[in-house]
Amino acid sequence: MPALTTGKQAPHFSLPLLSQGSFSLAEAQKKGPVLAAFFKVSCPTCQYAFPFIQRLFAGYGDSKVTIVGISQNDVPDTKRFTSEFQITFPIALDDIKKYPVSNSFGLTNVPTLFWISPSGEIELTSIGWSKPEMEQLNQRLAASTGRGLIQLFRPGESVAEFKAG
Repeated sequence: MPALTTGKQAPHFSLPLLSQGSFSLAEAQKKGPVLAAFFKVSCPTCQYAFPFIQRLFAGYGDSKVTIVGISQNDVPDTKRFTSEFQITFPIALDDIKKYPVSNSFGLTNVPTLFWISPSGEIELTSIGWSKPEMEQLNQRLAASTGRGLIQLFRPGESVAEFKAG
């Protein structure tokens, strides 16, 4: 089964957070759209993409949009990843024995990002690294938060157009 695509309903889920407490998609949707970013710590494309997702979080905060990472690894490995890549947005932990949430979203590759509307509809699915899709997410975040567009890619920074997940 391929990853859920635009127009599909996102499955509801709750997962423990790396820091403390839990993340509920239904609760997050009450605030606004959700950017859910699935990853595995050993994935080179995830390692490439997550610092850019962190820039989005740093630029738009956690006001009207929720950005959440969903790790397919255990707590110690996930903590090392977030420390190494300076990730400060919330990270939820999928069950590494059966991956119920990853499977419910039809994941075949990581990173896979889903922009989920407050009504639960998936409005954008991005698999692997896509610079144009990251620019789309930047525009969606700016529109949803009412803030100006952040500079996601810095002048002189070499940014790949695409990397397979």
